[in-house]
Amino acid sequence: MIKKRNKYRNRDPEIEVYALSRHIYMSAHKARRVVDQIRGRSYEETLMILELMPYRACYPIFKLVYSAVANASHNLGFNEADLIISEIEVNEGTTVKKLKPRARGRSYPIKRPTCHITIVLKNIFLEEEYKYIDKYNII
Repeated sequence: MIKKRNKYRNRDPEIEVYALSRHIYMSAHKARRVVDQIRGRSYEETLMILELMPYRACYPIFKLVYSAVANASHNLGFNEADLIISEIEVNEGTTVKKLKPRARGRSYPIKRPTCHITIVLKNIFLEEEYKYIDKYNII
């Protein structure tokens, strides 16, 4: 059996934090349409974009971004103004399959797609500070 490795475990925990939302009742294609608009933006700018976009996918992504920033500020003490969305990806989840009863004893299949959203936030203030320390060998 091949075991999958979590690629987010090897991150630098001092400047990056990630959050994961699984089994959201939405197709991955519709969620990617929103995610592509906020990749690489700051936290405040992301919240404004998500509040003003008219798509249904915005609300679960808004909750995930808000949760990731709350984790970063509470657990690691990061300032919200210094956080940017360095990576965000949407993967397909399982498909919930149901049968809808129809006339004359027949049934039609209904497929409800789900998706998994992963977000990685990076503290740009600390990243610049670490680059400065590495450049001048200050320790």
